[in-house]
Amino acid sequence: MRLHVADHPLISHKLSVLRDESTDSARFRQLTEELVMLLAYEATRSVSVEDREVTTPVATFTGTRLAAPRPVVVPILRAGLGMLDGMLRILPTAEVGFLGMVRDEETFEPSAYADRLPDDLSGRQVFVVDPMLATGGTLAMAIDFLLARGARDVTAVCLVSAPEGVRRIEEDYAESANVEIYTAALDERLNEKGYIVPGLGDAGDRMYGIVD
Repeated sequence: MRLHVADHPLISHKLSVLRDESTDSARFRQLTEELVMLLAYEATRSVSVEDREVTTPVATFTGTRLAAPRPVVVPILRAGLGMLDGMLRILPTAEVGFLGMVRDEETFEPSAYADRLPDDLSGRQVFVVDPMLATGGTLAMAIDFLLARGARDVTAVCLVSAPEGVRRIEEDYAESANVEIYTAALDERLNEKGYIVPGLGDAGDRMYGIVD
C-alpha cells in the first residue's frame, strides 16, 4: 500500500477553513469539492491511457485518451456523495458505483445498507471517495466489496486520515491488492469515540445537516 499526503499550500488553506467549526454547510460542500479536485489531480496520475490520433488545424499528431475500460468512482454514502462532483470534474467519463455504509458508534464497526456496483470490476481502476479514514473499518469493507468483484487496483481519496486507519489498510491489503491512499492530511490520532483528532467532526452532518 502507498500513502500520499498532499503537500500544497492551497490544500492546506482550504482544509483549515473546512476544519473550522464556524464553516457552514454550503461553504463546507464547496470546499470539499475544491479539495477533491486538487486531490484527484494527483490521484489520477497513474490512470490508464492509450494513444489517439488527433487532427489539429495545423497537423496530425498522436495524442492521449483514457484507456478502456473506463475508471469507476465509488463514493461511500452519505458523506462520500459530497466528493463525487469533484472527482467527476476531473474524470467526467468515469462510471459511478455506490456503497452505503454506516458505523456503529459503540463498536466502531461498519455495516453496509446499499450496494450499487458493477458486477465485474476486473481490469478496472477504482477510486473510492470518503472524507474520513478513521479506524479503517469502512474503507476495508469497501475494498472487500471491490475485490469480490475482481478489482485489484483501488485508490482511496480522503480529506483527513488517522494513523490507525492507514495502518489497518496497510496490514490488511499488503498482499491481495494494489491499494493507494491520497489524503489532504494525516492527523494525530483517534479519540475514545473513534473521531479523528483534530479532524473536522462528522463530515456527513457538516455537509448536509443532522438527520434524526
